[in-house]
Amino acid sequence: MNNGEAKTARVIAALENREPDRVPIGEFFWSNFVRRASDELAQGGPFNPYHYWDLDLIVVNPNMDPHIGGIRVLEQGGGRKLVKTGFGATIEMRDSCPMPYYVDFDTRSYDDMALFRFDDPRDDRRFFHAIDDQINAVGDALNQGYPSFVDRVNACAPHYCVFGSVCEPHEMIWRIMGTENVLLKIGEDPDAVAAFIERIGDFAVGIAEAQIAAANGKLAGLYIWGDIAYDRGMFFSPDYWRAVYKPQLARICDVAHDAGLKTIYHGCGNASAVFDDIRDAGVDAYNPLEAKAGLDVLDLKRRYGSRWAFNGNIDVRVLATNDLGLVRAEVLTKLNAARGGGYILQSDHSIPDNVNPKTYDYVVQLTREFGKYPLDLGEFNRPIG
Repeated sequence: MNNGEAKTARVIAALENREPDRVPIGEFFWSNFVRRASDELAQGGPFNPYHYWDLDLIVVNPNMDPHIGGIRVLEQGGGRKLVKTGFGATIEMRDSCPMPYYVDFDTRSYDDMALFRFDDPRDDRRFFHAIDDQINAVGDALNQGYPSFVDRVNACAPHYCVFGSVCEPHEMIWRIMGTENVLLKIGEDPDAVAAFIERIGDFAVGIAEAQIAAANGKLAGLYIWGDIAYDRGMFFSPDYWRAVYKPQLARICDVAHDAGLKTIYHGCGNASAVFDDIRDAGVDAYNPLEAKAGLDVLDLKRRYGSRWAFNGNIDVRVLATNDLGLVRAEVLTKLNAARGGGYILQSDHSIPDNVNPKTYDYVVQLTREFGKYPLDLGEFNRPIG
């Protein structure tokens, strides 16, 4: 069994609410944290946080752009770039701001929705060619020049448990039309939006099926990206989500499960109003469980027991204090959620650059030391069931 196979077995055991040898670790990192870690831990050289900390789980994204055309740079200079993506979004990137600003969208009206056409989700270019796309390239930095999806999967598989990924329909539609516009359109004509969401579901299912085939047995699961909530509640009525979005989520989960893969849903904010429905749709685990949105993995573990698994909830606000006593309490307390399996340790979103790399190193050390089964967390033991 190679390292990737051992980590895959560890992650799958956790997702199936079985106790592996130790609690697995996954993570996402903001680009500025990686740059800081490069400066402080690698003397400014290349730095791969997954390799450096020997993490268990990594997510590899295919090209999910509705229109395969790459990233076009429209304007550049003075610390600013204006780009056009395959979602039909015009996005401004500034050196002074860590997140992109969505300037405009080609799709704005009901007529635009009706006329919208998707390129083939099974097009080989999405998986076997190095073509820049919005999900991989446009985030807190403009990261162009990624190798193909299959090349990245093949490079990661010997070393990690590898998940592919797909956007569920709301994550797609807001990138096509803009969040505010989508929410207004739902209020004005929910049926017209529902018809478009069903078509997006067809596209997402195709993306899921095709990447599983392209990866040729090297994926352990799919991350499903889907922000549907603010920190205080849902973007829209839970009933609307159940009627319109849930069936499409279930279709994606069915594709994964039919291929023997697991599913982890990544939803920012507090979507607890539909947690039961997300689980019922076929999601095996929920991520990132934002502590700053009022979510607590111990409460959720008590509520769901072995009926669901969790991935995240380590409060980055605590990590950013760089107070090792507070960090120790946060990590060891949350490790109680791993009793009986069912937990992958991860932050409650991504590691920012105000977290000292040595602090994150401490998180990994704590998890490796105290995350071995049977768990003994000393003064931080908490009752779960």
